[in-house]
Amino acid sequence: MQGITLLLSVVAIAGVFFLQPIYGLIVYLAALAWYPPYLTLPVGTIDFSLCRIIILIIFAKLFLQTDLPRRFSLIWLDKLVIICFAAQIVAGVIRTRPLMPFFENRAGEIFDTVLPYFAVRMVVTNKHQYLFMLKAITLIAAPLALVGLYECFTGDSVCMFMREYNAWKMPTADELGWKPSAGPELAARRGLFRASVTFPMSIMFGLFFAMFGPICAGLLRTEKQKRLLYSGGLVLMGLGVFSSMSSGPMLAAVVAILFLGFWRYRKYGKVAVAVVALGCGTVEIISNRHFYDVLGRFTLNRKTAWYRSKLIDVALFEGGMSGHWLTGYGYNVDPGWCARIDGRRHTSVVNHYLSVLCRYGLVGLIPFFAMNIEVIKRLLWAYKVSILDSDRWLVWCLSASLLGLAAAFVSVALFGQPSTIYYMMVAFAGLMPIIVTKKPKFTSISAESLEMG
Repeated sequence: MQGITLLLSVVAIAGVFFLQPIYGLIVYLAALAWYPPYLTLPVGTIDFSLCRIIILIIFAKLFLQTDLPRRFSLIWLDKLVIICFAAQIVAGVIRTRPLMPFFENRAGEIFDTVLPYFAVRMVVTNKHQYLFMLKAITLIAAPLALVGLYECFTGDSVCMFMREYNAWKMPTADELGWKPSAGPELAARRGLFRASVTFPMSIMFGLFFAMFGPICAGLLRTEKQKRLLYSGGLVLMGLGVFSSMSSGPMLAAVVAILFLGFWRYRKYGKVAVAVVALGCGTVEIISNRHFYDVLGRFTLNRKTAWYRSKLIDVALFEGGMSGHWLTGYGYNVDPGWCARIDGRRHTSVVNHYLSVLCRYGLVGLIPFFAMNIEVIKRLLWAYKVSILDSDRWLVWCLSASLLGLAAAFVSVALFGQPSTIYYMMVAFAGLMPIIVTKKPKFTSISAESLEMG
């Protein structure tokens, strides 16, 4: 498969160099969705996936053929992304031994999260380009959802044969959602199968649609003449979430859809927040279980929901982080929490907040929260400065996606393609005040870029 990866890399490199930067991002997104990240070209100790190669070429294009880097200026969110990454390195160096695998991991993480973030920040400079990206995402995601539906109903994984060429250690069969002895078949749940296609596991496949779907709903009010077409794409993305048969993506999608549906009643936002907080507080008072444990009863698998709620209890309230609150346990170190939960040998930290806390402690978690608080501030600012109702809807849709993901973080720890998508979403939030403002204050726009899309 290295030969195929090399061939696709050459084609992608040519495309990125000969096309406008916005099209380079589209090529990157297509590769992210349609080509497995575990098929790589090894260069020294770092494995270069197709996306890692493309993102390097995008930056080469930006610095060698455009003046976008010169016109780029840092905002506070950019600094927090860097601080967040740097804090994780500091905590990891303190706790992790040996260090070389950790540094290799962080180097890969730069390619998968930090560089895509700054690529979006530099390239997307106006609403026309942002909407063009949403159209391209819909076009990329819709046929992928159809492949997912095929896997879901037949149990035949079209990409399973590629896993034998995996450059990295794969999770266990249970973690991937496979039947250990089912050959090419996927694990069954409720009479259907858990699709994964080009993603490392079914949960990450479902999150791809749950993260991008609500954002692409922004097209419904800005592109009214093609609303039926985009509605069809969104329906397919919803079916992509369904085909994963995973509670985490479904939770993200449901929360996002509820938030989108609240658009007409948004003036009652403070009341809604108060009602949700009151409901959770009431459950804490009158029940002998935490509210997140009660909500787990509505998931597809109560056993895994119980594990997730117990994981929170052990980590936060039963001494799981004792002696490790400041800098965590270190990269790729098992905290041993499962000995207190169900006795399994490996602790699967299926909670993104706990995953960051476990690896990097409060040194890593506090900057992560600070970055997300700044995201909220940028979105609120963008909503306030929006003049058109359609622009406010764009902000609302991005907010819905991020809110759904924040809820899913309680039951899912990101890795693979969704990690990249998350940082691209953070970049979208940083850009949103520019996107919805007729006369951007942060970036000058060339006449050529205004015509893109």
